[in-house]
Amino acid sequence: MITGGKSFVSSPPAFSSDGKKLLVCTGNTVSVFSTSTGMQITELEGHKATVTSVIVVQAPTPASKILCYCWTSSLDGTICYWDFSIPELIKKVDVKLQIFSMVIPNLPGLPIESSGKPSDAFAFLSVEDINTPDDQSNALHGKIWKCNLTKSSLVGGVLAETKHPEFITISTSREFFGIRNKRKVYIWKIFAKDSKYDVKKIKLHHTKNLSVLAFHPTEKIIAAGDVTGRILIWRGFGKKTFSGGHTDGKLVKNEEERPGVRGDDDAESCSTWHWHPSEVKVLSFSSDGAYLYSGGIEGVLVVWQLDTGKKKFLPRIGSPLLYFTQSLDPSLSSISCADNQIHLLKMPSMEVLKSIAGIKLPSLPEVNEGLCSGIVFDRSAGLVAIRMETYCIQFYSLFDDREISQVQVCERNHQPGDDITLIVTLLALSMDGTKMSTAEVKHSEDGIGGLVCLRFWESGPRRGAFILSTIIYEPHSDAGISALAFHPTRDMAVSTSYGGDFKIWVQSYNTQQKDQVPQKSGWRCNSVGSYKEKPMTAAAFSADGSVLAVAAENVVTLWDPDKNVLVAVIGEMLTRIVSLSFVGKSEYLVSVSRGSKPHLSVWSTSSLSMSWSYNLFIEAVTCNMDGSCFAVLALNPKSSKQAASDNAALQGRDGVILLFSVEDPVPLATWTVKKAKGGGISFLQADPSSLDKKASDGKEPSEVLVYVSGDHEYIIFDPYNKEDSIVSGYRRESVVPVEETGKSGYASIYGELPQIGAKRDQNTRVPFVPSERPWETIFSGSSHILPPLTKLCSVFLESFLERRQTVEE
Repeated sequence: MITGGKSFVSSPPAFSSDGKKLLVCTGNTVSVFSTSTGMQITELEGHKATVTSVIVVQAPTPASKILCYCWTSSLDGTICYWDFSIPELIKKVDVKLQIFSMVIPNLPGLPIESSGKPSDAFAFLSVEDINTPDDQSNALHGKIWKCNLTKSSLVGGVLAETKHPEFITISTSREFFGIRNKRKVYIWKIFAKDSKYDVKKIKLHHTKNLSVLAFHPTEKIIAAGDVTGRILIWRGFGKKTFSGGHTDGKLVKNEEERPGVRGDDDAESCSTWHWHPSEVKVLSFSSDGAYLYSGGIEGVLVVWQLDTGKKKFLPRIGSPLLYFTQSLDPSLSSISCADNQIHLLKMPSMEVLKSIAGIKLPSLPEVNEGLCSGIVFDRSAGLVAIRMETYCIQFYSLFDDREISQVQVCERNHQPGDDITLIVTLLALSMDGTKMSTAEVKHSEDGIGGLVCLRFWESGPRRGAFILSTIIYEPHSDAGISALAFHPTRDMAVSTSYGGDFKIWVQSYNTQQKDQVPQKSGWRCNSVGSYKEKPMTAAAFSADGSVLAVAAENVVTLWDPDKNVLVAVIGEMLTRIVSLSFVGKSEYLVSVSRGSKPHLSVWSTSSLSMSWSYNLFIEAVTCNMDGSCFAVLALNPKSSKQAASDNAALQGRDGVILLFSVEDPVPLATWTVKKAKGGGISFLQADPSSLDKKASDGKEPSEVLVYVSGDHEYIIFDPYNKEDSIVSGYRRESVVPVEETGKSGYASIYGELPQIGAKRDQNTRVPFVPSERPWETIFSGSSHILPPLTKLCSVFLESFLERRQTVEE
């Protein structure tokens, strides 16, 4: 089994102490990436539910930066302590409550009690209490607890209760932490008295709902963003409550001397900045506290100068911002974006060094009635093509779990949050993956300016790269395109429209001189067909390309694509047919209809009759390329929800994958799945470089089945393996770059020693004679490259000493 497609932006990431690794929460695991290459190094596996927090234990001294320890929390109610350099799970704490956020104040290292004994490690948790009844409108499910990590137990009482679990923000000094609760900010000060970690709380108030918090690294300043785009900065918070009413011998200012502070809030002043047009999602102070970073749905990182309020921008990021994370190295930071991408930034220039891109998350509305119109598979290469909100197509490797390329379909500026005026509605790939076709619709404004466009693409220099070949405007007059399909062996394609016709397109060639190979010039319309002016809603070529099946609303028409002649008409469904597929090289055709009476039907083209059918709501269909099997992704009907809820194994599973032999209506195998709505399935050619050579039964599989959920998470498995109903025993080999193995000991602190001895051994018969004037080269080089003076001094003085010239035999 291979899994992938996890979200990289469900929680904030964390840098390692040396800044060479980035730890990212990816579903039930934590993926460790190299900041120099952007590639995954290893993975932490041990949680059974979504990981919500990752906290790196920072090195107390520069020499200990090679240590790689971290804490993680999860919705499974556990907290884990890891050595992520191996990786190895060291300790697990079970609090039996779903943990949505966690902070640990006593980092780095463990403090020492007054008695001299090492103190216990504590964490503050934001959890959800599932025992609270849901029938109350004001029920408080979110709670803040203190947890003793050493003794694996919750201690004290509940620090705060909220309607939903809230994200906890902690200061760099780990002296304060806080949460937002609607229009209030809760701030706690941690008092480390013999490791008991007592806390005091204050509240700050605002007129709008708050969305994010940030603490200043050195001063008592807190910033908060609200849902309207405003940023509030409270200065001198908690001086009355946390310091007994005195600060440096001076009384706290009176209310009239506290500009912007509401009511009895414990703060000296409150100022407001406003640039963002909508909710502020990102707030973070720079490591020196001189700047404040902010961001939101507009996809722009704003840098505010704290003293003056002046700002500069990093524009055109292309996606709403979610998190801003800083490393101990002030020159390295990261931005997590809503398009499942993390950008590594060089600070303070904010230059993007690397991007860690995951599979694009669903972001577009479904405007086409066909099956899985937003997910298309390249079977031979193991790629999936996904439409993006930025008018691009992402090609993602399912076996390697990484982005291969992005193809820009429309040259248009995209601003996150703008109304959608243009959308890529359809996408089709040829059988060998060398040709692509896209359809896009430009929505009209006030009834003016609507446009349908069909594009054909040729493969580029590498897999997943395409070059635009032909653009056809309004290919079916004013009607929208309902389906696209390529001929399996020739440069031919078909497009169908709701206007009642279909068109067969062929690639034309330029006339060349004798003995020259004809050059491809573009695509042109070869023929047009229709049937009783009915909307044409689906199309498919047979395995050899000799038959073209086109759905004319509720009937299936069979055509000779070369002569454009109607051969036969089979079947008549009660509702519109939205998908047609030929099963391998067989004579059978699978149709899917939707509406009030959805059906999955199998037709025999030789007898022109229906073989069998099911009353199922089908989300996706795939047929194997050479055999006589096909698989469908079906949604569980609403009538069966009650029955499914009785079975604990089916909880949360809203779909089922059915594997059929085309001649037998009894499924060969079934698998229940989650998040089936909007998902897709496909057979793929097995990739021996990414899978084990043999499955658990010792046989080498020729094809595997992939299921992509509605959230674009996926799983690849062997559908013919009988040992397990879903797990086939495959594992993706972890690829660890050699350069990322890390250094330890002397080399990690002072660097690698020159291999002088090894070079001398290669030429043992050559006499070794020291340089006559070594002092001339000791100080050669740039000042930032040379070793420190304390190292050079002894070498420099030693170079003046007289040596006897000896010859080594």
